[in-house]
Amino acid sequence: KIKISIMKLNNEFKTIREWANKKGIYQKGDIKTQYVKLQEEAGELAKAIINNDNDEIIDAIGDCVVVLTSIAYFNNCTIEDCINTAYNVINKRKGHMVNGSFVKNN
Repeated sequence: KIKISIMKLNNEFKTIREWANKKGIYQKGDIKTQYVKLQEEAGELAKAIINNDNDEIIDAIGDCVVVLTSIAYFNNCTIEDCINTAYNVINKRKGHMVNGSFVKNN
């Protein structure tokens, strides 16, 4: 398993936000354009997975995280807020694995 400190992640998200601000994404972009960009990056991830291209998988996941960070910004929250909210929900879920996917109990 990969161990990554939360402090390092917070620093990475700060850097992503600084980059997006410097590039004008926050000033000239919006949540809709960023969502379209996310779909483009998700398509690249799908292609990388199909091609079993580990380097491209890593790059595409990172690109998705960068775009999700901007989507959170445009929704007046942070990616950290989104991750913590999701984790607090999934952490309590009960369920089981079916065909490689976790299926929550009703």
